[in-house]
Amino acid sequence: MNRAHEHTPHQHDDAGQAEILDLDAEVLSEHIASLTAWLPLKGAPHQIVDLGCGTGAGTFALLERFPDAHVTAVDTSAGHLQLLREKACARGVEGRVRTVQADLDGDRWPDLGTPDLVWASASMHHLADPGRALATVRELLAPEGLFAVVELAGFPRFLPADAPEGRPGLEDRVHAATDSHHAEHVPHRGADWGPMLTAAGFAVEDKRTVTVDIEGGCGDTIGRYAVAGLRRVRDVAAPALSPEDLSALDELLDPDSPNGLPHRADLAVRTERVVWAARRA
Repeated sequence: MNRAHEHTPHQHDDAGQAEILDLDAEVLSEHIASLTAWLPLKGAPHQIVDLGCGTGAGTFALLERFPDAHVTAVDTSAGHLQLLREKACARGVEGRVRTVQADLDGDRWPDLGTPDLVWASASMHHLADPGRALATVRELLAPEGLFAVVELAGFPRFLPADAPEGRPGLEDRVHAATDSHHAEHVPHRGADWGPMLTAAGFAVEDKRTVTVDIEGGCGDTIGRYAVAGLRRVRDVAAPALSPEDLSALDELLDPDSPNGLPHRADLAVRTERVVWAARRA
């Protein structure tokens, strides 16, 4: 269920989504670690559930932060869970990870135990009925357990406002062109989860916004991250873009173009993540 970017349910999309999730984890590793360190816990958790774990960015950050904890990693994608298990084996922590394939929009969730901490990063906004899922989390949490909801405040931006040459502001126009698609298919993206948590029986204990501003230059990882991210919104945005904008976007996505994203010295990652920490009211 972890979907940092928009997706379709086709099988071939799984690999592309996994690539973005892995790049997201690599680029934002320090920021994810800072969120796990900030959590207002009343004690070190022993049982953690990672809802919408994707390929494991949160799972492994939590395992590193809490060396005595075990994590149940939950996702709809068998492919993502397989990659997570492979990573766990490579890191020597397979004994501390259990993977569960489950649809969190389903009527009944599998047995996820009684966790001290439930972590949901960039996953809750994809649910058709998030209120029902929040209520289910409230029921499974340990009495003093913490629920951490981490969400995107917006799609990452990779270029300055005056770029690219000849088509300044292109990135903003690309994302504006996808707004109606997002509103229809991901209506809870960018939502304020505080009122929804309260309505589900939680008391929001704290909230934090983490600003991400990473200068990338011609860094390989950030270049691949930018290409993967913008490539995934290209087809959705294309019908609303002018021919000139679409041509400029395709040049940015062309790895052989000297103006392609991986070759740009002005490349960066700018975004925000918001985390709500809540307990049973």
